[in-house]
Amino acid sequence: MSSNETDSRDDKPQFVLPLVVRIERDEPPARTDALETAARAVLAILADERSNGDGEWARAMHDWQDARIRKVVRRARGAEWRRAGALPGITVHGDTAEVRVFPPVPLDGWPKELARLQVSGTHLEDPAEPGAAPAGAARLWLNPRVDMSAGKTMAQAGHGAQLLWWAMTEPDRKAWREAGFPLAVRTADPARWDELVTSGLPVVRDAGFTEIAPGETVVAEGSDRYRPLPWP
Repeated sequence: MSSNETDSRDDKPQFVLPLVVRIERDEPPARTDALETAARAVLAILADERSNGDGEWARAMHDWQDARIRKVVRRARGAEWRRAGALPGITVHGDTAEVRVFPPVPLDGWPKELARLQVSGTHLEDPAEPGAAPAGAARLWLNPRVDMSAGKTMAQAGHGAQLLWWAMTEPDRKAWREAGFPLAVRTADPARWDELVTSGLPVVRDAGFTEIAPGETVVAEGSDRYRPLPWP
């Protein structure tokens, strides 16, 4: 998704896709549900009619995707969450998680309602092991050798979902969208990860700007119903 090498994308105006996860003090979401909800939020804005054609978000989405694809996840609760909800965007609901995604903004031009929200140190836990991916769901595999905060991992899951979306045919995109973007985020075991990362499937390569060193973080496998095309 991103590279530590300088290329022509670095010479273009840089934008970021903001995501805000609702984390109330007494009722935080489950970690895996938050990761999956963030991934579906990214897909929701990619597929939204306002992001395409002559839509009101289309220019911002184009400019964002024309440079480096950056996503930043911040957290909010109470009044912060209500203020964020008043801005144009899309709220996606999981079983326990709520994530709102907003049209891209300049890297240094966040709306004040979002700029004041905290970005670092977002930690969440699963009450139980998530288990196997549901049948028919696309699969986003996390690198078992990389330790990331929940917020960073949400952004990486969003990157993986976006690569999978880009790699699909239009009929598969349509079917995936109409089904509600079924997907599962799971951590691969080390042997499986080594196979996945060299399989030719879409791989997220983080540039290492925050938290972690540059390297692979997510492989997007798809499923029998939602298949990526061969990836360059």
